[in-house]
Amino acid sequence: MSRPGAVSYNRGAGEQEYQVLLVEDDQGDALLVEELLHDSGLRFKLITCSTLAEARTELAVRPVDCILLDLHLPDVSGTTAVTSVRGLAPHTAVIVLTGLSEAQAGADAMTAGAQDYLVKGTVDADRLHRTIRYAVYRSQTERAGAEAQAARLRAEENARLERGLLPSPLLDTSTITITSRYLPSAKLALLGGDFLDVVEGDDGLLHAVVGDVSGHGPDAAALGVCLRIAWRTLILAGHRGPELLRLMERILIAERGEQPLFATCTILTLNEQAATATIHLAGHHEPLLTTAEGTQKLTAAHGIALGVAPGSLRWPATEVILPAAGALTLYTDGLTEGHNGAQQDRLGVDGLLTLIEQLPPSDPAAHIDRLIKETLSLNAGRHTDDLAVLRLDWGHPTRP
Repeated sequence: MSRPGAVSYNRGAGEQEYQVLLVEDDQGDALLVEELLHDSGLRFKLITCSTLAEARTELAVRPVDCILLDLHLPDVSGTTAVTSVRGLAPHTAVIVLTGLSEAQAGADAMTAGAQDYLVKGTVDADRLHRTIRYAVYRSQTERAGAEAQAARLRAEENARLERGLLPSPLLDTSTITITSRYLPSAKLALLGGDFLDVVEGDDGLLHAVVGDVSGHGPDAAALGVCLRIAWRTLILAGHRGPELLRLMERILIAERGEQPLFATCTILTLNEQAATATIHLAGHHEPLLTTAEGTQKLTAAHGIALGVAPGSLRWPATEVILPAAGALTLYTDGLTEGHNGAQQDRLGVDGLLTLIEQLPPSDPAAHIDRLIKETLSLNAGRHTDDLAVLRLDWGHPTRP
């Protein structure tokens, strides 16, 4: 039965206080362990349980640094006790308590995942002190190693996804400066379903896309990669406008399977010689146009997101006359859906435009980096979403 733990302040207040869970059904042995802890010099808080079921309840409501585990409990015994506890608290140090006649039990327990073992009746306070500190240190080291390995695997996976979601622009004679950025929704997270690409077609026109697959995680990322590759392939094959979007929607429906995923995107064709841009919006935001006078949201006709109403083919075109020098910025909603500082309101497009006007003049790459940094600072981690930005600059340098 669980009983209140005792806290000892035998050492300086700056030293770690160990949260210890003792799982022992023999009240005499439990009392002896508690006395040894008091004599050990450790600062500790002790919680005692007599069964695995009680330990499960405790571990569900509070973290502990170390579990002292008897191998013979009413509801579990032997190495099964170790594997069960490790399953409940995989990153917590486990020290097994064995009997004098169990010579092999300690070694078997360590093979099953325990950090160490102690033989009842042979333990003094100093040894208990050293064993707990070493076991906790070893457990923390193992956890740090596992987290580092997981971070490496995420980085490798992100690198593979990035090559699919953020390819190198395919250009020939275009003089347009292309700047792009992508941030996953959270630190150390996998990239999500946002994608972008830029291709110069055989017609000499520059084609660009920015898209966002609904949801997050590997399924959205895989579909984003698929749509990005499909878009590039279809552009190079000569497909344009609504026909291009129709084929992308067919591919999305085929690849999403039973999942209710859809995608928004902006596709843009920029004709440098004619100084025009043709825009198709599939449930996505209008691009921003930057000139020497400032930055504004373009007015463009809206179409439906891909996969929402298959076969509707509602993607009207908007043609925009471009200035001799300027920039077009395409982005996903991760740039605007965050919070606007201390206010409860979202930043939105209007807030984004205000923020852009406040930024000092800089080159395109520095401008995007500063813009993303400021939006993340205003949001302060309250809203998480992937973020992709694509900026196309032409002519003489312009004011952000």
